[in-house]
Amino acid sequence: MKHYDSEPEHGMQGAEAVAHFLDRKHASYELIEHYATYAAREEASAAGSAAPRMAKTVVLHDTDGYRIAIIPASERVDLDKARGIFGASAEIRLATEHEIAQEFPGFNPGALPPFRGLLGAPEVLDTRLLHFHRILCSAGDHRHTLKISPQEIQRVGEPAVADVCVGTPAEH
Repeated sequence: MKHYDSEPEHGMQGAEAVAHFLDRKHASYELIEHYATYAAREEASAAGSAAPRMAKTVVLHDTDGYRIAIIPASERVDLDKARGIFGASAEIRLATEHEIAQEFPGFNPGALPPFRGLLGAPEVLDTRLLHFHRILCSAGDHRHTLKISPQEIQRVGEPAVADVCVGTPAEH
């Protein structure tokens, strides 16, 4: 199993590591500090925005490592679509919280940022997120949220862009 170098440089963790990474990439973003949240709807509310604009970083486990899907928080990953996009095996599945904690120790499980450069795993950004000017996403811990454009996520993280959710984008 490949172990990803997800421990940010200089011992930084969580939102501090995310901000440092984005600053180095000259990214345009807003880091919002709020009370600790553990669900997308709570996080959107704490960040002062509507839940439909919330994205989540979903970790998938395959026989040879991890894959990341960045999708609307209201959606679910379609494992068949993910398998095709990543060229993954029939064994691809959602990673457990324990696996996420072990593989990505610089970040809180359930609050991974959507950037390959920090996570070291192949990524896909769902096409549904491209319809928003700015989206909210986790910033590495449960007390910070990023407000960023999907295009900036594309530029900084260089994910593949594809329909990776259950259903079709036209249904939404």
